[in-house]
Parts: sequence; C-alpha cells; structure tokens
Amino acid sequence: MDELAKEKTLGLAAARAGMDRKTGRKYRDAGKFPSEMAAIRDWRTREDPFDDDWAEVELRLIDAPELEAKTLFEVLLANSPGKYNPGQLRTLQRHVRDWRARHGPDKEVFFSQEHEPGVALQTDFFWGTVLEITICRELIKPLLCHVVLPYSNWEWLTVCTSESICAIKRGVQSAVFQLGRVAEWHQTDNSTAATHNVREGGAHRPFNDEYQAVMDHFGMKPRTIEVGKSNQNGDVEALNGACRRRLLQHLLVRGHRDFESVEAFEIWVQAVATKANALRSTRLAEELAVMRPISVQRLPEYSELEVLVTGWSTIRVKHNAYSVPSRLIGEWVRVRLYDRMFEVRHGGLLQLTVDRLQGRNGHRINYRHIIWSLVQKPGAFALYRYREDLFPSLVFRKAYDALAGALAGRQADLEYLRILHLAASTLESDVEASLERLVTGGHLVSAEQVKREVAPGRTVVPQLAAPVVDLSVYDGLISAEVAS
Repeated sequence: MDELAKEKTLGLAAARAGMDRKTGRKYRDAGKFPSEMAAIRDWRTREDPFDDDWAEVELRLIDAPELEAKTLFEVLLANSPGKYNPGQLRTLQRHVRDWRARHGPDKEVFFSQEHEPGVALQTDFFWGTVLEITICRELIKPLLCHVVLPYSNWEWLTVCTSESICAIKRGVQSAVFQLGRVAEWHQTDNSTAATHNVREGGAHRPFNDEYQAVMDHFGMKPRTIEVGKSNQNGDVEALNGACRRRLLQHLLVRGHRDFESVEAFEIWVQAVATKANALRSTRLAEELAVMRPISVQRLPEYSELEVLVTGWSTIRVKHNAYSVPSRLIGEWVRVRLYDRMFEVRHGGLLQLTVDRLQGRNGHRINYRHIIWSLVQKPGAFALYRYREDLFPSLVFRKAYDALAGALAGRQADLEYLRILHLAASTLESDVEASLERLVTGGHLVSAEQVKREVAPGRTVVPQLAAPVVDLSVYDGLISAEVAS
C-alpha cells in the first residue's frame, strides 16, 4: 500500500513488498490488510472422533464439572475397547476445555491489589534445590526464608533448614534490622511455626504463643492468608521465582557453586539481594518514610527447652533422639535450640553442640557417648535399638561384616566393640585407615590386630649433657662497672 501510494505500478509495488502480483491485486481491490481479511474458521477439517460418545461425556461433566479429560478418556477406553487410541487424548482435552469455557461453572476471580507503602512485610520459604549448591563439594538442599516489602519489592534472605519458629524469628529480625524500621503488619501463610490448628476445616488458625511474642517484641500485627489460599501471598510467591532465577544467574557469573560453609553461602545470597535492592531505592524510600523506626534490641535466635537425660544416655528434642555423654544420665539439661543446631548445657556450662535432624522419629547416636558401657555389656549390641548408628563409616560396617564372617556371632560383636572403643580412645581416622588395609587384604580377625597398628610407639627420651655454666663472665661485668 505504501509503494502504491508512491505512484508505483502494481507489479513493482507487489515485488517490493515481496508478494505475487495477483496477491497484491487482491489486497488493493479489497482495501484491507491481510490481518483484516483472515476469516475465523468455524468448520472441521476432519471428522470428530468423539461425536458418538460426546453426549455421554457432556452428561458426566454436567453432573461433575471437576472431572478431568484424562479420567473421561479412560472411561471411554474401558467402555469401547479398541475404538480410541492414546493420541486422541489431546483432542478430548480441547473439547472439555471448550465446554468448560461455554457451559462450565464460574471460576475464582483474582483481583490485582494496590499496595500501600510500608504497611506489611510478607514472609515465605522456598527451596533452593535447583541451585545445586555444595558445601565443601557435598550437595545440600538449602531452604531460604524470604522476607519482602510488596510495594517496593525490597527483599531479604536467610538460609535455614526448616520452616521453624527459629527460622521465622531469625529471618524476620534479620530483615527488620537490615531496614532499620518495622511495618505495621507481618503476613505469613499458615505455617505450623506461626499458627496451630484448633478446629479441622477452620478458615483461620490461631497464632502460636512464641510467634505472637516475636510480633509483640517488634510491635507488628500478625496476619495470615486463608487456609488453602496461597495466591493471597502472591507478591512474595511471585518474587520467590524471580529470586531463584536471579541467584542462578549470579551463580553462572560466579563460575562455580561450591561454598566453604553454609554461613559463606548465606553471605553470598544476601550480597545478591543487596544488589537487587539497589535498583528499588526510589520506592523503598517511600516505604521507609512511613515505617516506624526500630526501637528494640535483637531477640536471641534460639528457644530453650528443659529435658531429662534417659538411662539410655539420650535426650529427645523436637521428636528426635540424640545421645549425650553418659555422665549426664538422670540429669535435667537445658537445650538451646537454633535453626540448624542446638547446644546442651548443664549448670550453665556448655556440654556439647549437635546438628539438628529434620523430620520426626530420627536419631543421632554418637558411639563415643556409650561405648564405655557397651564394651562391658556386649550382649546388648545385637538388639540395640540404634545399632546402625554405631558404624561411623562404611569401612566400620565392612569391618564388622568381615568379623561376623570369620567369628561366631557374639565373639564378632565383642571384637567389633573393642575396635570401636579403640577409635574412641585414640583417633578414629587412624583406626579407619587400619581397618581399610586389613579388610581389603582379608586379614581382619581381631581388635588386637588394629590395636598393634595404631598403638603409639615408645617415646625415646634424648640423652642431653648438662651444660657447664661459666659465671666468670658476670665478674667481668661487675669489674667493668666499678672501673667506670
């Protein structure tokens, strides 16, 4: 049309537009663009394979609109064997989609929200499995606590191991002190760390006392989304995905995904968040202007429990069992519970630090805590509840199997416990290296063999001659001082 307007001939204008002369004449005579001449196709190019059974399918959809096309297809395959093939599922899915659009029930409408500056912080958790992070070459599955101001999209991240009250407390207060100000509201989903269920099916769950205490400390009002309505936490949910992609991009720039510790990984993650937040400074300034300055001290990032040490030399912390030194049996100890670990204290003094287990009914038994009693009661080893924890590594497991193959059952247990006692008394690494050599060579039959290899050699005391002290030099010094 542009070329024709320049008084070009039809053939020349069509050639410049890259089309045939006849096609150009069609558009010229119609006076329309190609997009305006496209006709909506309302006819089928091939026979509908579901014509015979569509009435039955439609009746089922009217009766139960939530039925999926795949389920309906399976019903048709069962009722008419050989009539349909798997490749026709997509066709039925399109039919069902079109039926729902024309005759189906109303769908939930989502309403775009206008956020007011500085009104609410939103907190959520997301897994960073796709980041493929390793700590000292060992793959981990990091969980990130994500705190967001939805008006400016300012965000802050902390690394945690579970959606616990310790993780929420640490994540929220880290973000608050980073901002230096607090919002009026704090919004979460219905995490069990923040809420608990009183009545099944209830729309709202009351807040846990410890979570409420955190909110009271910072002067924020807690609120949650409705049960089953994750879309109401939409801003932080959407930013979870954007944050995950940003971290992936920065990992590509970094060149590798290995960190020396979880703490080093968290510092790196927060540096990435700081760079992103620098691009949000204008809207963030609007938020900070209406937020209340923080006026309280940091909360301790742990909770405390009083637990009794059982006769098994174990304590139970958050539904998991852990061993402690046997000298504490029968004593009440105080447990300081952090997100990734906990401390065991007695009389205010630290006794040990233990990495926390995730989930329930797990156990972490350190053989050093119980081996002194177990060598005196070797018969308990065979049926010990936590027996598998008494193999510190695969080498120790192979060593026990080798002993079991060479000795009678009880004798094999006794020899293995002596080896374990040796590892607790000396260096586990030395014992493991000795076991590796003996098992590989097929020579392991007793603990005495290992003991001979790892026993420290006799220390040779060197013979030193007593030095002769010549005190006359001091007389010379005195004489020189008198003469002066």
